[in-house]
Amino acid sequence: MSVDTATVRRVARLSRLAVSDEDVSAMQGELNAILGFVEQLGEVNVEGVEPMTSVTPMAMKKRQDVVTDGNKAADIVANAPVHDEHFFTVPKVVE
Repeated sequence: MSVDTATVRRVARLSRLAVSDEDVSAMQGELNAILGFVEQLGEVNVEGVEPMTSVTPMAMKKRQDVVTDGNKAADIVANAPVHDEHFFTVPKVVE
């Protein structure tokens, strides 16, 4: 896959980068080099290789999947300007 100048300008606009006309050709070469490297990765034989989350083997930390209220209701409403028990009090907006 090759990147043309229109694509470089579009990527720059989407990235919110100001790219001058002189820099477009340099950026075009850099993007083509990146895409060339990605194409090389597609040629690697990964048959039988398991997906990994890290280069070192590690077990994922897991916790019990239980529903709780967090036991922090009082802490949550403590900084609210107005609250009633464990609920936020807000002005009425609908008549």
